Amino acid sequence: MELLLSVLLATAPLVDVDVGNEEVLGVLGTRTVQQGESLIEIAREHNVGFNAIASANPGLDAFVPTPGAVLTIPTEWILPGSATPGALVVNLSEMRLYLFPKVGAPLTFPVGVGMDEWKTPLGTFTVVSKIVNPAWYPPLSIRRENPDLPARVPPGPDNPLGTHALRLSEGSILIHGTDEPYGVGRKASHGCIRLYPEDIPRLYDLVSLRTRVTMVREPVKVGLRAGRILVEVHEDRDARVDLRGEAARLLAERGLAAHVDVGRLRAALEERRGVPVDVSLDGL
Repeated sequence: MELLLSVLLATAPLVDVDVGNEEVLGVLGTRTVQQGESLIEIAREHNVGFNAIASANPGLDAFVPTPGAVLTIPTEWILPGSATPGALVVNLSEMRLYLFPKVGAPLTFPVGVGMDEWKTPLGTFTVVSKIVNPAWYPPLSIRRENPDLPARVPPGPDNPLGTHALRLSEGSILIHGTDEPYGVGRKASHGCIRLYPEDIPRLYDLVSLRTRVTMVREPVKVGLRAGRILVEVHEDRDARVDLRGEAARLLAERGLAAHVDVGRLRAALEERRGVPVDVSLDGL
């Protein structure tokens, strides 16, 4: 790792960091665990996914956390490199959706994504229909798994699609609510994107037909805040990339390698806590 970064430090051009270029949303928070709580309800309380809060607090039992323990609440995010005004980006590596309006600040929501055997597809799609109180028609592949499922599940509290749905041009893929909010921030769906019940109505109102939706895997993100270089690293084995090489590539492409503290970057890549980490050299 040191050799890789040493090469970059020696060869990358020195570029002035633009302190006006903000690429980070939110701020990290903290929260004290109360008796009887788990990370499932704490995650929802702060609008983060289960895996995100678990990764941000390694070593803590996610289901029976120690009362009095002080949690990191992962409510700070580097914007994905694939961000495009007027579009949605779902970064499967962090299980998070970003909405980039043409005017105004970006918005972001935690999501559940496809299970290992039902992976959410990568690519660019469009929103082709919007549905309030959708009925669910389980595909044959799912009904083979669960023969007791009816051919049609009507709208209501037991409907897996929740109260609202956005159908994508990939016909079997929806962005929708859920009747199982504990699956947000996990690989829990048959390929669709799930939002918390309180988030999906808001997203539904903000997204119009023909909005572009891009599904990506960006396990490493690089961004600037107040002239400091931040790196965010997620554990995503499905990405099939070398995290060290990816971090080096992103930093070199932006001319930032010469401003990076190698030790801080190495720690961020090893810990993979999914929160932005300042890797700037002191004095930057």
